[in-house]
Amino acid sequence: VLSVKPQVLKDVAINLAPALKDRPVLVVSIAAGIRSTDLARWLGKDVAVVRAMPNTPALVQCAASGLYANHNVSEEQREDAESILRATGLAMWVEDEDQMNAVTALSGSGPAYFFRIMEAMEAAGRDLGLSHEAAKLLTLQTALGAAKLAMEANEDLAELRRGVTSPGGTTERGLQVLNDNNIDELIHAVVDAAYKRAIELADELGEG
Repeated sequence: VLSVKPQVLKDVAINLAPALKDRPVLVVSIAAGIRSTDLARWLGKDVAVVRAMPNTPALVQCAASGLYANHNVSEEQREDAESILRATGLAMWVEDEDQMNAVTALSGSGPAYFFRIMEAMEAAGRDLGLSHEAAKLLTLQTALGAAKLAMEANEDLAELRRGVTSPGGTTERGLQVLNDNNIDELIHAVVDAAYKRAIELADELGEG
């Protein structure tokens, strides 16, 4: 398992390559942005490589991980890699490696987006007179509860949102501000910026 910064992965792989030569080894890379073709070139062209993109909630066994296997990976090796990532949470395969950039932008970077939103909600609660502790705990439990409900409910997200939104009520008024300020466009721009940066990193770090 190669869990290093992408900027140093090339040197790590080149130094590791002699030890992997002619051995049926599975290499799982958790370095963001490094394409399997580049990693295989540094390690040895016939190496079985699985790219994995978990996120920091792996620390509490609640990760969302995307995986991609190159053509050298056997079915047994796919199961091994999936087993490793499932130990930290959800693990999903993508069949097109380019989709790993979308995984990186959405779930790899995603916790930071939610943390930033929660920061703002906590601050708003304090501005309305709640104590620091109350504003923080209410924000965190609300985020946890919303995610848990969404995971366990049969309805899609839009239906869940409508279920909370009484006509003429407080939630409707708050959501109207989000809509008036183009929340969809903003979130799309956030994820798209991260997606484009993942592609840039792959191009920059995969050279040579």
